[in-house]
Amino acid sequence: MKGIILHGGHGTRLRPLTHTGPKQLLPIANKPMSQYCVETMIRAGIDDIAFIIGGVGSNKVTEYYGDGKEFGAKFSYIEQDYPKGIAHAVSLCEDFIGDEKFVVFLGDNIIQREIVDYVRNFQGSDATATLLLCEVDNPSQFGVAEIKDNKIVKITEKPKVPPSNLAVTGIYFLTPYIFNVIKKLKPSWRNELEIADALQILLDEGREVTYDTITDFWKDTGTPSDIIEANRLVLEGMKDYFKGRKDEGASVEGKVSVGEGTIIKKGSSVTGPAIIGKNCTIGGSARICGNTSIGDNSCIDGCTVYNSIIMPNCVIEGNLKITNSIIGSNSKIFRKDNSDEKSLLLGEGTQIYL
Repeated sequence: MKGIILHGGHGTRLRPLTHTGPKQLLPIANKPMSQYCVETMIRAGIDDIAFIIGGVGSNKVTEYYGDGKEFGAKFSYIEQDYPKGIAHAVSLCEDFIGDEKFVVFLGDNIIQREIVDYVRNFQGSDATATLLLCEVDNPSQFGVAEIKDNKIVKITEKPKVPPSNLAVTGIYFLTPYIFNVIKKLKPSWRNELEIADALQILLDEGREVTYDTITDFWKDTGTPSDIIEANRLVLEGMKDYFKGRKDEGASVEGKVSVGEGTIIKKGSSVTGPAIIGKNCTIGGSARICGNTSIGDNSCIDGCTVYNSIIMPNCVIEGNLKITNSIIGSNSKIFRKDNSDEKSLLLGEGTQIYL
């Protein structure tokens, strides 16, 4: 079985973070969100994977993942000139897939469970497609499946009145027959080829479309709050490690992971769940208060950081409190006067003097 990861799109809801690169490379617990998809596939035995890329900074995808050897896999890249819908992106992979069954992951979906059982079941079944569904609180924001007698009878994209709370996650198990169906599609009101329409055609033709329901954590990371929440949940499930140095008089409590070359200085405190990358400095009056990721080569001093993502190569100094924030790489924040709480969404290379 082969794999496809959709890694394109404009990421408009995440600007300014996506002005310089694709949203799927934004880090969750110091790892690009699409890497969770990659590693999930590889652990399931899917090691021939194509990335659909396009848009701003698509070259960063090829630079980061390369040919796949570092991951024990083989990676290919297929260009999508403009985001024309999930079904259009899938259609570009017809030559890559050949006559094999395959799985599609949206690169901004995070799932905290293995898919090996789903792969095995789909390989051994006669189903034309298998969908993973998940109960959600806001089904009108997703494609939604209507179920009767334990069978999918209808799939509707972002319905105003959802027939159920079962969202179609961004994980699809498909056969090459889907390429024939996509050729029949007409653009939707969004001028996109909708995967929900393709799946509905399968149902209308009487094709077998099966489903499983995810009861573990699944997250569509389309907004900053989604990313921060996913970061929290991933941190809570991580195994901790400590490869840096902690000065006497520094406090480290809870589930905290620290990379090589990082120094936790005297007078500072770090409370998990948290992850701090390589070659960082946590200064003597800094407070890392949980649910926080700090990227490599960053310096945090004199401030409190809580429930936030600090990307690599950042400097944050001064008497301030940063909460519920995402700080792009190479950013610098300085404050010299009284403490003040801030919630920030900063793109790459931002400098702020408060």
